[in-house]
Amino acid sequence: MNKLKSIDLFAGIGGIRLGFNKAFKENIETVFVSEWDKYAQKTYSLNFDDKFDIAGDITEIKENDIPQFDICLAGFPCQAFSMAGKRMGFEDDYKGMCRGTLFQDVVRICDYHQPKVIFCENVKGLTVHDHGRTFKVIVKAFEQIGYKVYSKILNSKNFDVPQNRERIYIVCFRKDIDSSSFRFPEETNGNKSIKDILEEAPISSKYYLSDVYMETLKKHKSRHESKGNGFGYVIRSIDGIAGAIVCGGMGRERNLIIDHREHSMVPVTHIKGAINKEDIRKMTPREWARLQGFPDTYKLELSDTHLYKQLGNSVTVNVIEAIAKQIKEVLDNA
Repeated sequence: MNKLKSIDLFAGIGGIRLGFNKAFKENIETVFVSEWDKYAQKTYSLNFDDKFDIAGDITEIKENDIPQFDICLAGFPCQAFSMAGKRMGFEDDYKGMCRGTLFQDVVRICDYHQPKVIFCENVKGLTVHDHGRTFKVIVKAFEQIGYKVYSKILNSKNFDVPQNRERIYIVCFRKDIDSSSFRFPEETNGNKSIKDILEEAPISSKYYLSDVYMETLKKHKSRHESKGNGFGYVIRSIDGIAGAIVCGGMGRERNLIIDHREHSMVPVTHIKGAINKEDIRKMTPREWARLQGFPDTYKLELSDTHLYKQLGNSVTVNVIEAIAKQIKEVLDNA
């Protein structure tokens, strides 16, 4: 198989690229990367030794300034669709339906370069946004520029990571390629639990919540429960699985755990009160990385605030790799 060239759009910290690299091994080469967030760029650069600079805002990059490529990887932002489907004319072409969205830039670039494969990942809710019309726009846009579109919702928990994370995956093959044999990977039951991804003890006391903050969380949850709402912190059993780590890295309190292993009770950050005696803590960024299937060799050197955001925005590498292997089978036989 000849080495395929790929581009990584809305690259984040490179989770999609990592999955494809694991599947294609030496048969894939990344020739262009775009990511506008400067902190994500820093983490990306720490982990991928490219001979070119990461490009910024994709909307300002002309399609003919991007090198020729065979595979487009694009984890385009879901918020780009806030206006999709709000205008009239759903029989119009993709430029009429998608103008102003970042998705349109994926279509614009792929329309010009006509790669063999386009791969996209997004939130599950994309399929029902605007009563399903948004997703129809996406499918139709790819079809209009010459692609056969496949899509499926897969859950990370079925791919050897203990995280309940449903996402929509979109695979587009250029129509001159026989993709009739393509199938999304079969989900397995998975038997990983949170305890399998825990870092070795002792964990820094900065991850253990203060007793004052715990009281605040309990009162907040109680207030919402009295109104019939389900908001509040969640303590996960280490024998179970985590909830989805979320976009932006917020809501770390939705994945708290009780860790009775030895740790310091002396605060290393400024907190109100003392460290809680119930041994309740947040998961660490490395544990979040493991929830997303990133190997321990992956470098996490920025502040926790940036790392939680970057990992919450990223993808589950295991799922990407499994899909990429199925894509590779089609291309191997094309």
